[in-house]
Amino acid sequence: MKAAIYARYSSDNQREESIDAQIRAIKDFATRQGYEIIKIYTDEAKSATSDDRPQFLQMIKDSSLGIFDTVIVHKLDRFARNRYDSAFYKRQLKKNGVRLISVLENLDDSPESIILESVLEGMAEYYSKNLAREVMKGMKENALKAKHNGGTPPLGYDVIDGQYVINEKEAQIVRYIFQRYAEGIGYKKLIQELKARGFKTKRGNDFTQPSLHDILKNEKYTGCYIFNRQAAKDVNGKRNQHKSKPEEEIIKVPGAIPQIIPGELFNKIKERIQSRANGKNKAKQIYLLSGKIFCGKCGAALIGHTTHMKNKIYPNYICGTKYRTKNCDLKAVKRDYVEDKVIENLKISIFNPDAIKSLTSKLVEYYNKMVQEDTEDLELLEEKLSEIQKKIDNIVAAIADGMYSPTMKEAMNKLEEEKSQVASTLYELKHKLETYSLNEELIEKYLIKDMHRLQNKNVDDLKEIINTYVDKVIIYDDKVITNLRVLHMSGAGNGNRTRIAGLGSRSSAIELYLPT
Repeated sequence: MKAAIYARYSSDNQREESIDAQIRAIKDFATRQGYEIIKIYTDEAKSATSDDRPQFLQMIKDSSLGIFDTVIVHKLDRFARNRYDSAFYKRQLKKNGVRLISVLENLDDSPESIILESVLEGMAEYYSKNLAREVMKGMKENALKAKHNGGTPPLGYDVIDGQYVINEKEAQIVRYIFQRYAEGIGYKKLIQELKARGFKTKRGNDFTQPSLHDILKNEKYTGCYIFNRQAAKDVNGKRNQHKSKPEEEIIKVPGAIPQIIPGELFNKIKERIQSRANGKNKAKQIYLLSGKIFCGKCGAALIGHTTHMKNKIYPNYICGTKYRTKNCDLKAVKRDYVEDKVIENLKISIFNPDAIKSLTSKLVEYYNKMVQEDTEDLELLEEKLSEIQKKIDNIVAAIADGMYSPTMKEAMNKLEEEKSQVASTLYELKHKLETYSLNEELIEKYLIKDMHRLQNKNVDDLKEIINTYVDKVIIYDDKVITNLRVLHMSGAGNGNRTRIAGLGSRSSAIELYLPT
């Protein structure tokens, strides 16, 4: 088995293990489990809530090359602290035939482990956001005083003693950009003019359409200090330039910094940009069940397919085989219909008070069993370590009595190596038992949180919840079967056209008959 190591160190938490310590622990684990380490990827001082991790993204890219079949991390939050990102990238690895393993959270592929892993990731995500909130407090204080909060200032400004001052040479470029765009020329023509005049960006590069767009949207040029408007990144690490945080989270202090562009000119530009945006194509359709929905006839994955007729949009799921080769006759199923039914099934089967109580009880039972097994292993390892130390002490005593021989040295070396391996495993196991303390109240809290997220119908939340709790959805011409990762079914409420089929203690299936 060939494996890659991924290690990350966050400078925002001094208690985290260093990269060297993570790699050492992972290598010891890999040796014991029979993995051959092929490559090591590391990112230093990067937050797991950001995709600005070049080595991580390189690892995801390399996973498609077949050079390793496993990625090993020391702890799940080294991989990602955001559950949506975690689900997305784990799916990418799985698609490439690569498995993710954590040294300290040795979970398997059972439904219990998958849901328990979601709880653990939720705890890590909460910790990350709480830490970010504390850091944000100090930054907001600076913002209210219009002090620079780090990063490169916009073109046209320098920072002296924490305050914005105009860089007149750069400000001339900014004024030229706004004036020419207000006169009606496009980005392409403006880029050519800027290049002909030798004008460069703050970093000394040629201007591009995105860099011009950022400048023309930057309200700071009107003298208004702005903080916390950073656009969100998508799961591919690309910044969405058309999104910003909600207005209530953004700090604005008008007149707090020197003005370069008059407010009237800025508003004129803003109106032009908005009118251009309104003329573009509508947002891409989102398919929540991608990767989870399959054809009951040929087994192929269903793909999202949008048709446009008479200015109306019709999003459907269609069989991949039918789409590519026409060799399957499964009828297309309406996206909204099947997604709504799957979400309804989740509410009925998992996200109601009775089912949550039952599932919580099962997860606590499973977790306690894991803890008990680890505790028993810990006792055995401590006994083994004690036995090894006794053997070492006996050899040392024999040498002290003058009974030295070359075989003693060889035996001592073997014992010291064995002691090191056992001590390393013992340390990991102790750390694992100390790291997590899950109880019924905590697990139930996270399941209830997921229930509320399901009700709020946020697209990212729905995708994440479906990835965690839905095993697969199978489509036939006359019915839909939803296999859920649950340990208990509380009943369903779809009248006579729904049937629940129990599949043992590992999963449950809900069979929905499609309208004819």
